[in-house]
Amino acid sequence: MSVAAAIQRIKSTLPAHVELVAVSKFNPIEALQEAYEAGQRLFGESQAQELVPKAQAMPADVKWHFIGHLQTNKVKYIAPYVACIESVDSLKLLVEINKQAAKIDRVIPCLLQFHVAQEETKWGLTQDECEDILNSEQFANLRNIRIDGVMGMASNTENEARIRADFAQIARLFAYFKIHYFASSPHFKHISMGMTHDYPIAIKEGATLVRVGSGIFGERMYQNHYK
Repeated sequence: MSVAAAIQRIKSTLPAHVELVAVSKFNPIEALQEAYEAGQRLFGESQAQELVPKAQAMPADVKWHFIGHLQTNKVKYIAPYVACIESVDSLKLLVEINKQAAKIDRVIPCLLQFHVAQEETKWGLTQDECEDILNSEQFANLRNIRIDGVMGMASNTENEARIRADFAQIARLFAYFKIHYFASSPHFKHISMGMTHDYPIAIKEGATLVRVGSGIFGERMYQNHYK
């Protein structure tokens, strides 16, 4: 199936309130251009060294979401390009994003990443850790970031009940923080969860952003393309 056909197929299954993030990491610019020509404008990248040259090569109306674990020393490279950093998992990272955004007179939207999966290798905050951040004086003084919602990943399993429970937990965390911390914010509205193999479940549990990679670009990975 072509990239264009895959995008059309997936979008035909999405409710109006759900956006597709085409996860383009490890794929060559030609594949992104094919997706763009099919109408896709929102792409997800997980490495700064890939996002920057792609952003410079693609049309200006593309929106870039950073979806991977982000080291603080890489924030300065992506700050001019990102429409959203979905993978915020520490106060230290928020402080650095704020610092780099201030340098270029931007307010960078962010999502709070939560760890709900069974695998310890996945990144993310606990509810208590997130509350500590939001209650801190440091966070209160950040003027160049904006929290637009939450992000998370389900356990890597074929057990649909486990996947559904993980997504439900992410949705509950969103609801809790919306009520207790962001009730007056019209921007705090996104739940990013669900990938190629489980996004239909994520949508049923409340996702507003789904991150699909291999379902669009195929299984082939271009790990060496930008090395």
